[in-house]
Amino acid sequence: MRSVRGLGTVLLLLLAATLGAQEGGDLQAQILYAYQTEDLGELGNLAQRLGNQVKAGGADAALRYHLAHADYRFGLLASRQRRKAAGPAFADCVDQLKPVLDQDAKSVEALLLQSACYRELAKERHLEAVLLRTRADERLKSAFELAPRNPRVLYLVAMNGLAGSKPNSADGQRAFATLLQAAQLFEQSSATRADVPGWGHAEAYLALGTQLAARGDVLGARNWIEKSLIVAPDYKAAQKQLGMLVQR
Repeated sequence: MRSVRGLGTVLLLLLAATLGAQEGGDLQAQILYAYQTEDLGELGNLAQRLGNQVKAGGADAALRYHLAHADYRFGLLASRQRRKAAGPAFADCVDQLKPVLDQDAKSVEALLLQSACYRELAKERHLEAVLLRTRADERLKSAFELAPRNPRVLYLVAMNGLAGSKPNSADGQRAFATLLQAAQLFEQSSATRADVPGWGHAEAYLALGTQLAARGDVLGARNWIEKSLIVAPDYKAAQKQLGMLVQR
């Protein structure tokens, strides 16, 4: 009888874990779809719903991570559509990840996302920009040391390097090589796993395609942008980039 009860308990725990993973995967998909279709209203609704769950006492690490990710995506869109709303979204992203990192200081995904939010927040808070960028660099460095082959880590390392260097410089070439490595690693990993963050595939492919286009490699650019659209068919930024490429 005890063994039967024990088996029942194990099955219930496995079922709970499975349902939790499925819910996490659904949240990831909703956040990414709203971002890729540039639906600022839906991203705001998702962030508000997740925020209400956190306030109601459901603030586990996974839920806080999803809320931070929704805030990050909202901030990125708001910086183009509703600028005043961007700063508070990035700040909330940073704050939601603090207790996650207090619980696990070596959480690569939390370090990475917080780095991204600190860097974007620096663009909104000019008086604090140096401090915020320093924190962003520290988080990203820690994430890289812990997981040097995590494609999301390499993607952000590459994008930061490309933003701060000229294309033909040594730094620019290193950043481009890192971006290519990130895209190749993304190809080897799943974009649909529910138990780990699944973002970055479409963005990395698009970024690599854009870089190749700027270097005059139209065929290579088209290949990677089309891969971005295979992963995310409704990704408006990739659609626009491919449209401009076709007109060349």
